[in-house]
Amino acid sequence: MALTRTAQPTPAQIARDRNKAEAAAVAERLPPLLLAAERIAATVEQGVHGRRRTGPGEVFWQYRPYYPGDELKRLDWRASAKTDKLYLRQLEWSASQSVYLWCDLSPSMTYASRRDLPTKAARAQVLALALSSVLARAGERVGLLGHPEPPSAGRNVTEHLAERLFVDARDPALAASLPPPADLPAHAHALLISDFLSPLDELQEVIARFAARNVHGHLLQVLDPAEQSMPFTGRVRFLGLEREGDVLMSRAEGIRTQYVERLVAHQAALRDLARHAGWSMTVHVTDSPPASSVLALYQWLAADRGLRR
Repeated sequence: MALTRTAQPTPAQIARDRNKAEAAAVAERLPPLLLAAERIAATVEQGVHGRRRTGPGEVFWQYRPYYPGDELKRLDWRASAKTDKLYLRQLEWSASQSVYLWCDLSPSMTYASRRDLPTKAARAQVLALALSSVLARAGERVGLLGHPEPPSAGRNVTEHLAERLFVDARDPALAASLPPPADLPAHAHALLISDFLSPLDELQEVIARFAARNVHGHLLQVLDPAEQSMPFTGRVRFLGLEREGDVLMSRAEGIRTQYVERLVAHQAALRDLARHAGWSMTVHVTDSPPASSVLALYQWLAADRGLRR
């Protein structure tokens, strides 16, 4: 009986096969994620009123009466000929600003207290992608914080961002609880999505660095409902997801009041931190409808005078 030697795969082949497997996993996960984001974006768009304003552009907005001192070249003679008044043709303001998104991909974001709830990371990604879809349709440029690709607009922005988020989620070097250092252009917008359970002094440094460049920002804290109410009773072991160590409690309900008070104080400190930098903050719980949070984010951007100049 003759023995045959099986050819061993080369390192290049192993790497290629691994990349194919990862790409297949990403492709399998992308459609449901994008579908959820697009459904939320469609719901939000139904509740969004146009935020048009007059200014330089190419898209017609409305007619308005002529007033002494207006430029005669802006008169619309066809509309004026239908009445005994003169009308000017106004164009929609077409300037856009860049919006940078960041999602916390650290291990603590993988938590979900019930099987019928998404993890904090999954909800954060859906919120970011849904907002990017709404913004892209409105003509804004959207990008991911910490990536070399500049923000862009168009129909494929959301799909591109989804692919990047899944690649990042598989890179341990990017699984940080705080945004990476990045020199954003002045007057850009930054949306940071995280549970923000990190020490406040570390987050303060990040916000101060962005605010120093006159970057407008918003903190969206994503929490599981169990993290808000501490519903556990009896003997419970709490597992540290980021090497904090495990804690075993014989009567978890005994610390409920103290825990909730500390969480409320931490959130108040987060709001103060954001307010002092000219930023804002909201909280999203994973058992609540995501569309309402996306609409609130969009309204924040629309209300910010720095978004449209």
